[in-house]
Amino acid sequence: LRAKLSPISEMDALIEERTGAKPGTTGGFFTINPRVDDIPEKFSVQHRGVRLLEMGRVEIGGSGCICPESALLKTLFTHLLLREDDVLILDMYAGVEHLGRATVDFVDALLVVVEPTHRSLGTAALIKKLAQDIGLNRLWLVGNKVRTEAEVLFLQKESPGIPLLGYLPASNAVHEADRLGAAVYDYAPPLRKAAEEIANELKRELQLAPTGEQPL
Repeated sequence: LRAKLSPISEMDALIEERTGAKPGTTGGFFTINPRVDDIPEKFSVQHRGVRLLEMGRVEIGGSGCICPESALLKTLFTHLLLREDDVLILDMYAGVEHLGRATVDFVDALLVVVEPTHRSLGTAALIKKLAQDIGLNRLWLVGNKVRTEAEVLFLQKESPGIPLLGYLPASNAVHEADRLGAAVYDYAPPLRKAAEEIANELKRELQLAPTGEQPL
């Protein structure tokens, strides 16, 4: 399945066609709101009723660069958020660079996945600040690679003011599944159960929280 996906940010011909500029260039003139409505269906892969689309990332030095790749990705990101009939799950790098004030109202929740370490929670604190700067306050922590109850308590105690929604236990089955090219969902039942519990808890929290607010 992974072999069938190609990052949109690496499709040079598509980027030039839609923006009018070659990838990797900055400055100059190009379209900042290119056509993207056909991209989800054309370049996604369907698996068990779920469409997978790999957006990729922009590999140019400097934050917030204005370049053809970022223009295409940001427009595509906004288009996906505004589609009314879809449930959209985005697996993003540590940050909210693709989000903006114009789209934040369409985000039901931001899940910050952390490991039980001070460094990871420090990154979570930064993400919280960036999210709040654009008005996104519906944040929850999800612990990852948690081995003991002491690590659960650590996440709860040291969290930078973000509620802990749940956690995924550490499991050697993840490495085994990766080695075999198998889906973790099928290969590690305890992880699947934990993920389902997190999803159910998120549904409950969203039902309790008024729009724009987060339960304490």
